[in-house]
Amino acid sequence: MKHGKKYVDSVKTIDKSKVYDIDEALEACVKSAKAKFDETVEVHVKLGVDGRHADQQVRGAIVLPNGTGKSVKVLAICKGDNEKLAQEAGADFVGAEDMTQKIMSEGWTDFDVLVTTPDMMGLVGRLGKILGPRGLMPNPKAGTVTPDIARAIKDAKAGKIEYRLDKTNIIHCPIGKASFGKDKLKENFDALLGAIVKAKPAAAKGQYIKSCAVAATMGPGVRINPAKIG
Repeated sequence: MKHGKKYVDSVKTIDKSKVYDIDEALEACVKSAKAKFDETVEVHVKLGVDGRHADQQVRGAIVLPNGTGKSVKVLAICKGDNEKLAQEAGADFVGAEDMTQKIMSEGWTDFDVLVTTPDMMGLVGRLGKILGPRGLMPNPKAGTVTPDIARAIKDAKAGKIEYRLDKTNIIHCPIGKASFGKDKLKENFDALLGAIVKAKPAAAKGQYIKSCAVAATMGPGVRINPAKIG
């Protein structure tokens, strides 16, 4: 794969043979973000677990102290008094059967987060085939299926992110924009990694955090010393 000049220049600033301390890594990551847009900084953490086993799953959600820097569109599927609460909390779209029908018939997914109340899960459950592959299916562990719909919407708007293992036991999560600078990114990084460490399954044996790296959208990965985490 051929990379552009900016990426090649960024690579030159990173020592691929080195594992960095967290501050150094984030500073290098911010410097490597040379695109014309404000690049997102992502964390990639490989865990010493086997996600194929239910007792070794790692999943949860956290509101980042400094948000993600992204404007989040929220769909609330609810009825009755909760509709008004959802609107007042700032949901971009609010509805019930009309919204689920729109998703089913049009394949509409022009939102970033779907929140709903437990009584609506019979309706929302039918959307699994459309929402599941896109990572939009609400889940109680992520706080997106809850009786407190207003709180869920406010958290989503404030920069709540969900973390979960992929098939290779790696968690990929955004921790903000390059424009945040090292210090704000570090606060978000510490909050996310703290939550992941806290979520360590009792069945996990040996080294829990196997490797960790940060990268801006168009930049190279910067490896972080896993011994300095948690």
